[in-house]
Amino acid sequence: MSQPRPAHKRILLKLSGEALMGDDAFGINRGTIERMVAEVAEVVGLGVQVAVVIGGGNIFRGMAAGAAGMDRATADYMGMLATVMNSLALADAMDRQGLVARVMSAIAIEQVVEPYVRPKALQYLEEGKVVVFAAGTGNPFFTTDTAAALRGAEIGAELVLKATKVDGVYSADPNKDPSATRYATLSFDEAISKNLGIMDATAFALCRDQKLPIKVFSILKSGALRRVVMGEDEGTLVHA
Repeated sequence: MSQPRPAHKRILLKLSGEALMGDDAFGINRGTIERMVAEVAEVVGLGVQVAVVIGGGNIFRGMAAGAAGMDRATADYMGMLATVMNSLALADAMDRQGLVARVMSAIAIEQVVEPYVRPKALQYLEEGKVVVFAAGTGNPFFTTDTAAALRGAEIGAELVLKATKVDGVYSADPNKDPSATRYATLSFDEAISKNLGIMDATAFALCRDQKLPIKVFSILKSGALRRVVMGEDEGTLVHA
C-alpha cells in the first residue's frame, strides 16, 4: 500500500527561542530541542522540504537586566546574534539525529556560518537539507516573525508554520476562559478585525500581500507537525 502524500511540499517553520527552553528559565533545554528535531525529521522523511527561522528570546532573556535602557538598534543586533547561537544548536541537534542542516545568516559571520544567498538556500532545500535562517532579516527594528514571512516568500514556501505553546488561535485565552473555542480557519481580514495578534503587523501584512498562508499550532503537542503537513485538522489556518 502506498504511503499518503503530504499536503505541502515546502514549509517554513517559525520557532520562538522560548520554545527551546522547556521548563528552564532561559537557555536551551537539550531534551526539548531533541524532541523538536525528531518531529522535523519525521516530516523530512515524508519528502517535505523544511526551512526554519528561530528567535533568540531564550538567550536574550538571560541578558534582559543588562539590556534594560539599551539603544534599540544595539539590542536588536544582540538579538540577531542570539538567533545565530540558537540556529547552530538546532543544526547540531539535527546532525546528531541524521538530518543534514545548513545555517545561513543574514549578517556576515563567515567564520561561523555561511551568508544567506537565496539560490543556494533553494539548492539545499531541493537536495533535502534543512535550511536554518539565522539573524532575522539582518536589520534592526524587524522581528523574526517578519524574517519568517520574508524568507517564506523568497523560497516559495507553501505554508508558514507559527509554532507556539497553544494548539491554535482561540476566541479567548483558553487558560483563562474554558469556553474559548479554537478557530479551524481564519481569513487575514478576520484575524485583523478580531485583533488576534498572530504575528507582528509587518509580518502579517507581508503574508497577506503574498497570499502566503499561516498555520498556528503547538510545537509541544506530539505529532502535531506531521499532522499539519499532511493537511489534517491541526491548529488554525490563516489564509487570504
